[in-house]
Amino acid sequence: MGEVRGEKAASSLMFKLLESFGMQGIAFVVGLVLARLLDPTDYGVLGMLTVFIAFSQVFVQSGLNTALIQKKDADETDFSSAFWLSLGVALALYLLLFAFAPLICRLMKRPEITPVLRVLALILIPGALVSIQGAAVARRMQFRRMMLCSLCATVVSGAVGIGMASAGMRYWALVGQQLSNQLCLAVLLLIFISWRPKRLFSWQRVSGLLRYGWKLLVSGVLETGYVNLRSLVIGLKYDTAALGYFTRGKQFPELVMNAVNGSIQSVMLPVLSREQDDKTRMKELMRRSVKTSSFVVLPLMAGLAGVAAPMVTLLIGEKWLPCVPFLQICCIDFAFYPIHTANLQAINAMGRSDVFLKLELIKKSYGLAILFIALLCFDTPIAIAWGAAISTLLSALVNASPNRKLLGYGYLEQMRDVLPSVLMALAMFGVVLLMGSLPLAPIVLLPLQVLTGVVIYLGLALVTRSDSLQFLLETLRGLLSRSRAKEEETV
Repeated sequence: MGEVRGEKAASSLMFKLLESFGMQGIAFVVGLVLARLLDPTDYGVLGMLTVFIAFSQVFVQSGLNTALIQKKDADETDFSSAFWLSLGVALALYLLLFAFAPLICRLMKRPEITPVLRVLALILIPGALVSIQGAAVARRMQFRRMMLCSLCATVVSGAVGIGMASAGMRYWALVGQQLSNQLCLAVLLLIFISWRPKRLFSWQRVSGLLRYGWKLLVSGVLETGYVNLRSLVIGLKYDTAALGYFTRGKQFPELVMNAVNGSIQSVMLPVLSREQDDKTRMKELMRRSVKTSSFVVLPLMAGLAGVAAPMVTLLIGEKWLPCVPFLQICCIDFAFYPIHTANLQAINAMGRSDVFLKLELIKKSYGLAILFIALLCFDTPIAIAWGAAISTLLSALVNASPNRKLLGYGYLEQMRDVLPSVLMALAMFGVVLLMGSLPLAPIVLLPLQVLTGVVIYLGLALVTRSDSLQFLLETLRGLLSRSRAKEEETV
């Protein structure tokens, strides 16, 4: 039984990775085109408004999607009740944002973007449906269908955004892209995913989900506020161009990190939830998640940081070169996200949302302290970005501390598991960064750096006989063999 579950988890993870890489790859190309058509101030405007949308989305989800995945016996009443509550919250929040949009935009000293916030806030309504549909997909491990729907939605929304930007609609193009993505995804999921909301609602079921989910809601509010506070501070204290550079620099590593780490996060929660009564098995799964995701994410972040300058020059133009320092700092920030994800998902899978909330309170306390120190002592957007990276590194230690007691998998053991990947990524980064001083045009230098980085990292992994590389190769071979077997059966 454990072997069958392991194979299904591996298969689901592979489809989720394909979805994420495909979606993020398309989003990457779309982002490059939009960056050439738009100015940093356009990204800055949307970055300021996204703060309020992100806050609202946390309340729409209310931790209900995670609660539905974690609950062992969730049924149709649970799912439909959670949907109607999420939809009601989304409608209420939209009306609030619509009413207070003029005040919010005046406080930002940009009253002319009031209509932009009112239109962008519509994203909350389809987002309520997508949130619950995502929980249904995760419980049923239907990631292949989710992959196709997400890819189609990304293509459609990318075409909408590029079309609007080409027509000179500036930041409206970014609004159109985000809104069309959620609308298209919601419609496609209704068509291809078997779950539909029914006329069922139970306060008793909702209250049961909220007893678990409210702590995640508070944690989500803290996390969202903390992450987006930097964007708000940069946009208000400095200017929208500085925020645009920060946002653009963050997007490169964030796309990569979401493709890998987001996939693992989506799959690991339902897998760990099913094994929540077997702590030994949970530790095995968690160790594999930490080692494998770090093996993939760390070189990607190191490589991005090493090729940042020629990549930005070649792909989106010299006007975006001020985003390079932000890009490199954000690579450090995101590099250790796999450790965060594995630890937090294990805590969620065991139903310990109380521990999750305590961790968030601790992390946000010192995170805010670091932000204020960056503002008072250095007073630059770069210092704010460095503060975020330092906070993330400290959070890796904080997130790991509960699992030393809960699963016997503490911080030191986790660091030993990822140390080989860290050393290989650092070696690759050093060589790639030194190559950046070669007197070559970006169109020649960038491919040369990428090829060299790949050869160095994979070469070191083969020489050291990395078990993460072996695991990935064996998983891929297993999936290919099962795919061929199914084709032969069909024939």
